[in-house]
Amino acid sequence: MKTGGQLIVDALVANGVKRVACVPGESYLAVLDALHDTDVDVLVCRQEGGAAMMADCWGRLTGEPGICMVTRGPGATNASAGLHIARQDSIPMILFIGQVQRDAREREAFQEVEYRRAFTEVAKWVAEIDDARRIPEFVTRAFAVATSGRPGPVVLALPEDMLTDEVETVEPQAYMPVEAHPGRKQIAELTNLLETAERPLVILGGTRWSQESVTAFTDFAVRWSLPVSCSFRRQMLFDHQHPNYAGDSGIGINPALGKEIREADLVLLLGGRYSEMPSSTYSLLQSPYPAQKLVHVYPDPSELGRVYRPDLAICAAPEDFIAALDGVSPKSTPRWAARTAAMHESFLKWSTPPMAGPGDVQMGPIMAWLEENVADDTIFANGAGNYATWVHRFHRFRRFATQAAPTSGSMGYGLPAAVAAKQLFPEREVICFAGDGCFMMHGQEFATAVRYNLPIITVVVNNGIYGTIRMHQEREYPGRVSATDLTNPDFAALAIAYGGHGETVEKTEDFAAAFLRARASGKPAIIEVKLDPEAITPTRTLSDIRSGK
Repeated sequence: MKTGGQLIVDALVANGVKRVACVPGESYLAVLDALHDTDVDVLVCRQEGGAAMMADCWGRLTGEPGICMVTRGPGATNASAGLHIARQDSIPMILFIGQVQRDAREREAFQEVEYRRAFTEVAKWVAEIDDARRIPEFVTRAFAVATSGRPGPVVLALPEDMLTDEVETVEPQAYMPVEAHPGRKQIAELTNLLETAERPLVILGGTRWSQESVTAFTDFAVRWSLPVSCSFRRQMLFDHQHPNYAGDSGIGINPALGKEIREADLVLLLGGRYSEMPSSTYSLLQSPYPAQKLVHVYPDPSELGRVYRPDLAICAAPEDFIAALDGVSPKSTPRWAARTAAMHESFLKWSTPPMAGPGDVQMGPIMAWLEENVADDTIFANGAGNYATWVHRFHRFRRFATQAAPTSGSMGYGLPAAVAAKQLFPEREVICFAGDGCFMMHGQEFATAVRYNLPIITVVVNNGIYGTIRMHQEREYPGRVSATDLTNPDFAALAIAYGGHGETVEKTEDFAAAFLRARASGKPAIIEVKLDPEAITPTRTLSDIRSGK
């Protein structure tokens, strides 16, 4: 006989769970009690949205469902921000929510929410466990749903009294991953399309990748001399210094790469949905009928043909598809090798940061210094805002599992993601980039980093405004500033108040020493970089945008 709380934890352990992010609540005390007697690491967070984003980051970097636990009502609705990120980014995650007792449901009891109605839009599956004897069934199914096809978040609501029921039931077993494999005829069709193409191009994206699949696909790209682009915030899927890399497809795309995608006669879209941001609002590939021949490889059949009608649809995860490419080689030297080399040269020029700009701090030299002084396995985390352009355009990613950034454009993601990444990979350096507006959305999770001694380095790019919104505002309503100015704390002092290390950078030449001191401190650190608000993008000022330049 075991309680429902014990059965939840037993099912997690059976499915290989090693870590949980949570904000505690009385509605699931029985689960917390059961966790007391296990080796599962429990990260106690300061806000449920941050906890959910940490779980998303674990799923993002490992491919295994990240686990988050929150209490009912406001706890659950706070966590919905992380659910939305995981849904749009196709990240496996399971959110456990404490729920009101069963005999109080449908009375709008204290903090009651009907989660199946509330979260269906932002979760892949939402369920409530009424009978503790069915916990092994529900949890195993949750893992299967979260990881199969297009991965995504699952929500399981746990009535408080169900968790204290003592029942006898089956022992939980680990879920069985579901895979789909390409057929030999499909691989033959792909080979024929490549043999007859003149201007082929590959776009990598999505999830369900591994270091092994990234390496194997690189070998395939070399055999065929293929130019390879990575989708928005999926840059870690190909080595940026590799001669086949053509750049990223996303917001602020290199115009030369955009032209190449539009003029390609064959596009191999592997692993991603190629949604609005990567596709430049569906202009690089026209929806529903692309001008290019399109081979779309995706693990969920419901996505194939939903936005783009492909010439060849292959239902497979990247790893299984790439395994089928082993030994697939061209009959002769590909005709487009010189084009691939030219595209890589264009990328190198595009990703070289400018050394000048308005104000006393220039981000270009800072990015150039970081490129020379961080290891290839350094993990970069960020949320959303114009500041992120400096990372996405000018940091050259070299290895898999080094990027944690939301394709959904959610602010506040970077800091909790950095905390999660450092907990997952304590031996690797983790750098969070955040704007002043972005940091303040989940900045309280810096306390989580301090509590668990996770020495992340957070670079807060402080320009005193909601930069992206101000840029759009100046473009659409020049000179009519409204609701985009910010008043900020002293971020370096805030870091020290939390128990971390703090630095303030007001001149470009001061950044290197500040970063080295932050690294040497061995503590979670914040480096506040005071950026002139005129430096709104790497190449344009606010004045340029206001005047229509």
